[in-house]
Amino acid sequence: MKTAIVWDEAYAEHDTGGHPEGADRIATIVAYLEASNLWPQIDVVKPKPATEADVLLVHTPAHLEMIRRAAQGGGHWIDADTHVSPRSFAIALLAVGGALTAVELWDEGEVPFALVRPPGHHATPDRAMGFCLFNNVAIAAASLLQRGYERVAIIDWDVHHGNGTQAAFYDDRRVLFVSLHQWPHYPGSGWFDECGEGDGEGFTVNVPLPGGCTDGDYAFGFANVVEPIVRQFAPQAILVSAGQDPHRDDPLGGMDVTDAGFAHMALHSLALAQELCEARLALVLEGGYDRRASAAAVAAMLAALADERAHPVGKPQQRAMAAVERAVDAQKAYWEL
Repeated sequence: MKTAIVWDEAYAEHDTGGHPEGADRIATIVAYLEASNLWPQIDVVKPKPATEADVLLVHTPAHLEMIRRAAQGGGHWIDADTHVSPRSFAIALLAVGGALTAVELWDEGEVPFALVRPPGHHATPDRAMGFCLFNNVAIAAASLLQRGYERVAIIDWDVHHGNGTQAAFYDDRRVLFVSLHQWPHYPGSGWFDECGEGDGEGFTVNVPLPGGCTDGDYAFGFANVVEPIVRQFAPQAILVSAGQDPHRDDPLGGMDVTDAGFAHMALHSLALAQELCEARLALVLEGGYDRRASAAAVAAMLAALADERAHPVGKPQQRAMAAVERAVDAQKAYWEL
């Protein structure tokens, strides 16, 4: 497959000080890619900023105005994890724009990875939290619905549960949200029985995993929950909230995933997209806080997407299998598993 990254140096202008979600996070990834033999094969695309109307597809007007005013006022901490600097409103629009630009690349036959910050999947319709200001992936999904798509799947493998994305579509059957995440861990949501409500019941799928899960554990979750449910949902596009914080070296996670595990998940996501929706797959950066580990994981995913070569991942652990089987039990009311 042809691969692309969506990136702008301006992402560094969202200033969080010495915070783990720092200005150098994406620059380190890009520098790693530039030094690799992958670089000549990657199309580099500059994002177009999102409009305020794009943001309002998911967020409330009050939320949008709160981020704007915080930036105009010189910036401040919204909570202990989430910072707004003077440039953050503009750069948050550019981050959303990165996700929106990524899905446009499908017309070019490319599989894009949007290397954006601030990340997004903790931002609920009316709250910024967990380093996130606007929900990049959720807005991209909502934009696809607005364009006439009837079914969009979001796969989230960040080590933290994507509570904001879940909240955005909890009662909407048009978006399937599937999350594999560490439990217990921030933000404390994403239990097995959180399956959606109203018209969206059955379209939220949570796989809370114990700490220490390996490549084989995530592969087992993909094979037994993610892949069969996504196939039955038959999406017209697949978006991935791609957090590298399940990496074994990440300081904010407690998982044991290696580059091979990330490559495996990326390749299997691509296989689903090729099978179900004409390869309409886009990955959007979420977490990942060890600079070198995140860069190597992104490179491994891009390489896997380009060459479509399988990566051995090993066998699952019994305790991870038990968690996945519990997720299967919770989802049997809605899907054939």
